[in-house]
Amino acid sequence: MCDEGARSATGPSYGDEPVVSSAGEPASPGKARRTGRRLRSIALILLVALALRVAYAWYDLGRIPRQILEEIGFLYEPGHIAYSLAIGRGFASPFGSASGATAWTSPVYPLILAEIFRVFGTFTFPAFVAAISLNILLSTLTSVPIYFAAKRLAGAAGPAGLPAWLWAVFPNAIVIPSEWIWDTCLSGLLAAVIVWATLAWSESRRSADWVAYGILWGLALMTNATLLAGLPFLLGWMAWRTRRTGRRWQVKPILSAAVIVLCCLPWTVRNYVALHSFIPLRSTLGLQLWLGNNDAYRERFPSWLHPIDNLAEREKYMSQGEVPYMAEKQREAMAWILAHPAREAVLFKQRFTATWLGTPHPLRDFERTSSPFLRAVLASNLLVALAALAGVVIAFARRASRPYALPLAAFPIVFPFAFYLTQALFRYRYPIDPAVLLLAAVPIAWLVPRWTPGGCEPAANGKNPPAIRHHPTGR
Repeated sequence: MCDEGARSATGPSYGDEPVVSSAGEPASPGKARRTGRRLRSIALILLVALALRVAYAWYDLGRIPRQILEEIGFLYEPGHIAYSLAIGRGFASPFGSASGATAWTSPVYPLILAEIFRVFGTFTFPAFVAAISLNILLSTLTSVPIYFAAKRLAGAAGPAGLPAWLWAVFPNAIVIPSEWIWDTCLSGLLAAVIVWATLAWSESRRSADWVAYGILWGLALMTNATLLAGLPFLLGWMAWRTRRTGRRWQVKPILSAAVIVLCCLPWTVRNYVALHSFIPLRSTLGLQLWLGNNDAYRERFPSWLHPIDNLAEREKYMSQGEVPYMAEKQREAMAWILAHPAREAVLFKQRFTATWLGTPHPLRDFERTSSPFLRAVLASNLLVALAALAGVVIAFARRASRPYALPLAAFPIVFPFAFYLTQALFRYRYPIDPAVLLLAAVPIAWLVPRWTPGGCEPAANGKNPPAIRHHPTGR
């Protein structure tokens, strides 16, 4: 076994047990290192991730008629808003009908989609291919911040390649880019970059790093407002770490917070001017709450009640206006929740299960489905959820990883609460899956001797190299 004395409280060291070849003979240290470098190569991880996502998209395109893809893929709020932008009507009309200005969603992704429409045509097959190609690219590139975030963890999640490999082959991350034309994949990339930046810049003395961190958060919130749930925890953790850098440590976190506000301010002002109401990010909380809390809700998303599919609700939205309509739906939802506390508890449990396992009844659905791929998706979600839970426990329990436990666990713990209270669609968890897989790698690294801190990959001279440490400046 590896020498326990070689372990470090601040980072991993590696033992001197020889790697054994498949023939049962000790492999040469040089060959073992070369193999390890190839397996951990970010280029190889990116290649595999891209190939898997392209292969699934190719399969999907081959089984669905083009005419359906041209229309159905864009017949949701981002597509309609992008169409309105592309034809010069502004950020408006989330259901296709001319209903006026909207704050239905944050602006970044519809603006990107509008540019795709301008280049490839509105509601065309080339536009659909371009949109899912962008999703695939964004999902593939998410491996990069996962890889470098793992490196910042000083081996607590195993070698940097381990969580990145998990992302490359994770079924959710393979399927979702081709199935939904939403901000999902961009949100996942931005959330992963935020996790890496939080770890890398937490004690930086450079004002430029804190400004960049604020800009990154501003871009994320202008893409997906739900990411706001993680902001106070991650920025608060950075402020806590920064207090050790000297006097006036509060200046840098305040600088980041100010930049975030400045990034969001133009959108907030636009919403006030266009909708005559204070809407910092988006307006749809009332509807989302009502869709998941009413007498017609039965375990799954009640699409028949959504204004995009329900003519009566759409007419009510258009006659009342967006802000009064959302306020009414919020009042109805809160009244229903207060009147049905037992039913709300059941729904909360079902949505919690669906968020983490993909469906409110995973065992039943696993037995009923005849699709091996769907079974793989359900099984992988269960395994990842259990591993991530173990990762949270281990991260807080072990001294080596405890300093970084909060920024790792913040997104997975607080982000899904909005879905526990409203509705839990399959794609909703995707933005935090990079952090979930970083946590899932922790127990794997802990259980597999070769990858644990103090594990058994040999050094070039047969001795234990010094511990890998987190650089306090983030540079």
